[in-house]
Amino acid sequence: MRSLIYALKPYIPRKLWGWITSPYWWWYNRARHQAASVFDRRLVRSQHELSRFKGIHSGERCFIIGNGPSLKHTDLGSLKNEYTFGLNRIYLLFPEMGYQTSYFVSINTLVLEQCRGDIAALEMPRFLTWRGRRWFDGDGIFFLDTDYTPPASFAADIRGRVFEGSTVTYVALQIAYYMGFHEVILVGVDHSFTSKGRPNETVVSEGGDPNHFSSEYFGRGFRWQLPDLEASEEAYRLAKAAFEKDGRRVLDATIGGKLNVFEKVNFQSLFRKEKP
Repeated sequence: MRSLIYALKPYIPRKLWGWITSPYWWWYNRARHQAASVFDRRLVRSQHELSRFKGIHSGERCFIIGNGPSLKHTDLGSLKNEYTFGLNRIYLLFPEMGYQTSYFVSINTLVLEQCRGDIAALEMPRFLTWRGRRWFDGDGIFFLDTDYTPPASFAADIRGRVFEGSTVTYVALQIAYYMGFHEVILVGVDHSFTSKGRPNETVVSEGGDPNHFSSEYFGRGFRWQLPDLEASEEAYRLAKAAFEKDGRRVLDATIGGKLNVFEKVNFQSLFRKEKP
């Protein structure tokens, strides 16, 4: 039925199309989430269990590790004893890193569907969108009520609605804020893609992936969505404002990164050198 409706879209006036589809999008984006927060045991349980993370890292710092090519030039060994957030397919780098990240975050439905076996095998706390409930359950899985439609917001309390901001990094920033981290440092958030096309369009990789730290990240045959860098920048500004209002900060230590929202800092300068 849905495919038939969309086949007719080019022939339906825009206002009429909005009137026809608005009830569906209201249900898809918010109403079913609100119902799940009452009736779905997995989301109800997760929202209750998320309370254990509130403020547990108050006053500390953490690193959010993106997945850009700059990670190939970043000394990730320096982060072994730091609190770290890994995103999406970061686990492909774990053998080389020699350790796993403290936390894991993934909200993209295509990633969750295609990588569900890998993600299910991880052992650290995993924060996933409630949309992934069909593939995940059990200990160590914490579902978030995320969506990607307006209004744009920054969630100080991740037990409620969490706006996705067109990037999993933004969700990780909200989790880090909820945990109480005083300083959050981005690495590997290159904010630059060689693949071009309409933002959020779903494409299928035809070869090696040039946009991430590994050519296998979104390798041949992998379905993924083109980034919306402008929308993610708008979300990052919300994060910057929220952290600074609370006397906290977000720094960007990405080597050669193109993101210009957060204060830039040299990666190596973040680590004290031991005196001889």
